[in-house]
Amino acid sequence: MAEKAVLEVEGSSEDDWIEVMFNPESYQLSQTASYSEKKIPGLDGPVSQFIAGESMTLDMTLFFDTYEPPTLEKGEGGTDVAEKVSKLTQLMKIDGSLHRPPGVTFCWGKVKFYGVVTSVKASYTMFLSDGTPVRAKADISLKSLFNADESQREEPLESPDRTKVRILRENEQLWQYAFQEYGDVERWREIAVQNGIDNPLLAETGMVLTLPAL
Repeated sequence: MAEKAVLEVEGSSEDDWIEVMFNPESYQLSQTASYSEKKIPGLDGPVSQFIAGESMTLDMTLFFDTYEPPTLEKGEGGTDVAEKVSKLTQLMKIDGSLHRPPGVTFCWGKVKFYGVVTSVKASYTMFLSDGTPVRAKADISLKSLFNADESQREEPLESPDRTKVRILRENEQLWQYAFQEYGDVERWREIAVQNGIDNPLLAETGMVLTLPAL
């Protein structure tokens, strides 16, 4: 029997986790990053500077079906499928014990995605004669939660708070060292002042540069 995907809800017992009725046919993972453009003297165009990574998003469609076809003993039936959909929308509301919406982990096989539900769009596609909805699909989006402490442990950044020395290599300019050291191309001015350079375009290859602590 195929393993069912489940949404594990932060701060709740396993009985309150949401097991999907049907595993999704597909899901989409996407991530973007923000860049800004800096104009540098002597260059034909701007330099793209990394600002920050954006949260990863998980998008998928879940299907719900509570319809019971008619039998010889009774006519068609089924429970209100909106009750199942509402469990998803509840994930966007503040949990009283957490003082915020709960974190949610989407688990399916080896896939584990931790984030918060940011959007639920439900479409009801089948109804009983009395108007009770018995079939629905829900487009759901989750945004990952970023842990800065864990990221720093995995990819520690070299600290710019101490003075360093570099040798100016051929075809390299001060703004490149500023970007590598401080993450800001406009910091080339501090390097120029520290090293008594009036015109950064005339800095000679092989020159010993002092990169000041900031």
